[in-house]
Amino acid sequence: MKALESDAPLIVYIDIKSPYAFVAIKPILALEEELGMQFDWRPLTLDIPSYLGSAQKKKGKVVKSTRSADQWTAVKYGYADARRYAERQGHMLKGTEKIWDSSIVNIGILWVAQTARDCMGDYLNIVYPPFWRRELDIEDVAVVEHCLNEAGVDAAGFDGFQQGEGRAIHDALQPQLHPSGIYGVPTFVFGDHILFGREHLPYVRWHLMGGNGPAPDIAYGIAINGMSFGESRC
Repeated sequence: MKALESDAPLIVYIDIKSPYAFVAIKPILALEEELGMQFDWRPLTLDIPSYLGSAQKKKGKVVKSTRSADQWTAVKYGYADARRYAERQGHMLKGTEKIWDSSIVNIGILWVAQTARDCMGDYLNIVYPPFWRRELDIEDVAVVEHCLNEAGVDAAGFDGFQQGEGRAIHDALQPQLHPSGIYGVPTFVFGDHILFGREHLPYVRWHLMGGNGPAPDIAYGIAINGMSFGESRC
């Protein structure tokens, strides 16, 4: 699997442990349904300690941390920003109490893509909300298998996949991402474009619909001197 290559019209990189990816899932799935397309969903398993330090909480109190004051400020802002959008979607978003290894649940994305592609939306909707309510242990293979089955995906063979072929695909993909210009989630890849952040969905939609007319600049129209800019239905 090459980081920037796919037969699908759009590659979408996500990580289950990213709050920014969480609040993007609903509009991305809505766009996929609207256009009648199947996007190429892929995992980018973030190495959070490498840029934001690490921390662990117990009953809401920090019991272990390597974060600087500036890193804590960035983390708190990130959660507050994402929480606003999660609540508008009817979701709860609680800050995690440790930095999770999301590779198993992310390899689940690869499993669904290979074995039951039509169930991708169901799988994402089953794992994301409970994880962000602190109700899902995404490091437990049995828990991920239960989520797969609940999404209508046969989980028989998944444990071997996440230890073998799926792990190899996942692990070979990760070191390709930064050199390819992919640093965070959600990231959208099509043609020569690499776009990070759900704010690019109006442009992505415009491109996937054929790129007719002026490209949208922003998600919501702003009237300036009687002229409207950036109108979009996304």
